Amino acid sequence: MEQTAIFGPMLAMMLLTLAVWVLLFARRIPFLTSLDLDPNEITPAKLAELSPPSVSTPSDNLKNLFEIPVLFYALALYLFVTEQVDGVYVVAAWGFVAFRVAHSAVHCTVNIVMLRFGLYAISTLELAFMIGRASIAHFFAA
Repeated sequence: MEQTAIFGPMLAMMLLTLAVWVLLFARRIPFLTSLDLDPNEITPAKLAELSPPSVSTPSDNLKNLFEIPVLFYALALYLFVTEQVDGVYVVAAWGFVAFRVAHSAVHCTVNIVMLRFGLYAISTLELAFMIGRASIAHFFAA
């Protein structure tokens, strides 16, 4: 398998992060301009207090995309550098991305918490499988 195959899912995660960032500002800027407040009066706490869910959830999701996915990026780079990328890792990586996309879509729209949690949990289990497999290969390889 071509070792660079792991970069497809990595780039997809980066595109997801940028898409949520664009959505964040597409919702936040019109909201802020509608408030008729001095920009110096808007602290993060004030913004959180005033923002409706349609404005605050993309921000929350963007923060979330810098938590567990950081492990994914590090693992993907590790797999590439150590030349361990194979079909199992690539399929699992795309599974991780697919569930993260679904998680972000739910979080930024209907925000059904239990559905969102399920998608988050499945994506994290995909990553845990990948980390576990890499760890076994690293620590127990002959």
